[in-house]
Amino acid sequence: MEQPITSDTSVFEERTDYTRGLGLPESVSIVIGRIIGSGIFRTPGPIMALVSCTSLFWLVWIIGGIVTIFHAVCYAELVAMMPRSGGPYVYLKSAYGPPVAFLRGWAMFFVSETGAIAAVALVFAEYGNEIWKIFFNVPLEHTTEILIAVAIIWVLTAINLFGVFLSGMFQNIFSIAKISAIGVIIGISFTAEGSFGHFSNPFLPSQVSWETILAVGAALRLAFFAFSGWEGATYIAEEVKNPRRNLPLSLLFGIGGVMVLYIGTNMAYLYQLPVDTMMKSRGVAADAMKAAIGGVGGIMISAAIMLSAFGNVSTQILVKARSWQAMARDRLFFERLGQLHKTYKTPNNALIAQALWASVLLLAMLGVYLVFDIRSGTSYETIIAFFSATGAVFNIMTIYSIFIFRKKFPAAHRPYRAWLYPYSIIIVLILLTVYLIITMITAFVPSMLGFALTSTGMIYYYRKIRSLKGDRG
Repeated sequence: MEQPITSDTSVFEERTDYTRGLGLPESVSIVIGRIIGSGIFRTPGPIMALVSCTSLFWLVWIIGGIVTIFHAVCYAELVAMMPRSGGPYVYLKSAYGPPVAFLRGWAMFFVSETGAIAAVALVFAEYGNEIWKIFFNVPLEHTTEILIAVAIIWVLTAINLFGVFLSGMFQNIFSIAKISAIGVIIGISFTAEGSFGHFSNPFLPSQVSWETILAVGAALRLAFFAFSGWEGATYIAEEVKNPRRNLPLSLLFGIGGVMVLYIGTNMAYLYQLPVDTMMKSRGVAADAMKAAIGGVGGIMISAAIMLSAFGNVSTQILVKARSWQAMARDRLFFERLGQLHKTYKTPNNALIAQALWASVLLLAMLGVYLVFDIRSGTSYETIIAFFSATGAVFNIMTIYSIFIFRKKFPAAHRPYRAWLYPYSIIIVLILLTVYLIITMITAFVPSMLGFALTSTGMIYYYRKIRSLKGDRG
C-alpha cells in the first residue's frame, strides 16, 4: 500500500511552497517569544513550595536550563539536517513512521498546544481584570474574562493570516517589549529595599529523603514548562532564510538569553520575598513588585504579564499552525488544513481551525463555570501535569531519533552536529527518562488521562488509512 507520507529524502530538501521571509533576528524573537509567556511569572512560587529551600530551588532551575540547552543542541542537528516545517512531527515521522508522528500531532492539537494557547490567552484576560479592579474597584465577571481571551485569539490569528513578514515584525516588537518589561522588574526589585539574606534562609532542606527527590522531580515539571516552547522556530523551518544556519543559531541564542533573564528574575523575586512568603505565593511576580514599590507595582506587573502573554499567544498561533499544515500536507490530518493561501503563502485553514478549537476549549471552561459555579481554569499545576508525561515520551523518542538517523542516513548533509555526541544525547535521554518516571509517580492520574486521550488518535488514524486505501481501489 502506498504510504500517505512524503519520501524519506524529501525531508532533506530546502525547496518549499512557503515564502522564506524570516531572518535570524525573527527566528530568535520567535524562540524568546515562545518561551516567555506566563511561566516565569507563575511557577517560581509553586516550585519553592515543593522544595522549601533555596539550594534545591536553584538546583531545579539549573537542571531545567541545562537539560533545555542539551535538548536544543540535539534539535539543532535535526533541524539543520531536515529544514522542514512541522518541527518534531517531521523527525518522528522519518524515524518511526506515520503512526507515531500522527499521535504526537493529535495530542498537540486536541490537548496540549491549543490548550496552551487558550490558557495563556486567559492569563492575559485575568491580569487585565486585575488592572480593571484597581481602577474601578469592581472585577469583571469570569464570563467576560473568557470572552476577552477568545477575542485575543481571533485578533492574533487574523494578524497571522496576512503573510509571515508581518508576523515576523510582530514577533520582533513583542520580544523586545518582553525583555524590556522583565528588565524593568529586575531593576526595580534590586533598587528597592530587599534582603540578600533571603537567598540562604533556609539554604538546605531539613532532611534528604525519597520524598525530597520526588519533590524536585515535581518541581522540574514546572521549570520545564517555564522553559517550554524553545523548539518553536523548528515549526516554521520552511519560512526561515538560510535555515541550516539560522535555525540552530536561533535555538542557542534564544535559550541562552532566556536563561539569563530567568536567573535575574528569580534572584529579584528572592531579594524581595522570604522563602516562606514565596512558598505561599501563586502570583510571585505581583507579590515581589508590591513588596518593592507598593500598590503601583501591582499595576506594573499586571501590564508586564499582559504584554508577555499577548506576545506569547501570537507566537504560539504562528508556529503551531505549521504542524497541522505539515500533517495535512502528508494526508495524515484533515486535508483542507494542508492548503496555503495563494497570495500570502500562509496556512490560513490551519490557523482558523486552531483558533476554533482553542475557542471551543475556552467556551467549555465557560460552560463548566456557568453550570457548576466554579472556575474551570483548574490549577496551573494540574493543567501542566495533564500533558507533561505524554510530552516527555515524545521528547525522548525525538532525541533518540538522532541515533536512528546517524545509522539510517549516514551520508546526509549535517551542517550542525550535536555537541559531545553521543554523550550529550545519552545525558538528555537519562534525565528525561528519570523525569518521566517521577512525573508518572507524582501525577499519575493526569498522566494516564493524557495517555488515554492521545491514544484515541489511533482510531482516526486507522480510519484515515483505510479510506485512503479505499480511494486507491
